[in-house]
Amino acid sequence: MATRCAFENSNEVGVFAALTNSYCLTGIGGSENFYSVFEAELSDHVPVVHATVGGCRFVGRTTVGNRRGLLVPNTSTDQELGHLRNSLPDGVVVQRVEERLSALGNIVSCNDHVAAGPPGRRPGDGGRDRGRAGCGGVPADRRVTGPRRFLLEIHEPGGDGPPEDTVEDIEELSSLLQVPLVAGTVNRGSDVLGGGMVVNDWSAFVGLDTTSTEISVIESIFKLGGVKGQRQPQQSDIVTTMRSSLIDQLS
Repeated sequence: MATRCAFENSNEVGVFAALTNSYCLTGIGGSENFYSVFEAELSDHVPVVHATVGGCRFVGRTTVGNRRGLLVPNTSTDQELGHLRNSLPDGVVVQRVEERLSALGNIVSCNDHVAAGPPGRRPGDGGRDRGRAGCGGVPADRRVTGPRRFLLEIHEPGGDGPPEDTVEDIEELSSLLQVPLVAGTVNRGSDVLGGGMVVNDWSAFVGLDTTSTEISVIESIFKLGGVKGQRQPQQSDIVTTMRSSLIDQLS
């Protein structure tokens, strides 16, 4: 199930929150409304943690992780690192990246099995060990590079890519990541998917401006059912319905 929410006056949910199957991070804001939305949906299943990284509240763009691990940039303080390690489940490895990368969420997209990472890292140059320890066992030789990773949102059932990508690009990326990909938008036409939503196996959170059609695509590709461990059956007619709707609007 997809839930609409906003961080203060911003619809960029993925900037101020990070969500996996084992934990959720939310930025500290002037209002508790944003935190309470996540807590109401997730508190029975995973811990929802207030956090900052480097004194900043956009935790979704500065961190990257999956159910086994969490990577934070070198700007994070020892106090913040200790808070995360104490608040997250024991099986989650929290590790600081000692490179000059302050926005890990903008350059890495990952699920529990594969990650799309920045160029210039090759197996055997140290990235492999860091990937296994910090990103929960994702091997470096299965990481791929892409020019616009912050426009990509991937998870176990599938992934969303920007509508500007060609069919060939989407098929190639889908083959490399080994997950089905579709072109989509969020927040009424925005192609910044990683910044506009967060998703795990049973729930998604999107900005208040997200349309019903966009939510239908998100729930379809990620197979969201609204209950932990239960996914919505694939809607085989979603593409046909969207195409008919667009034709009616253009005709």
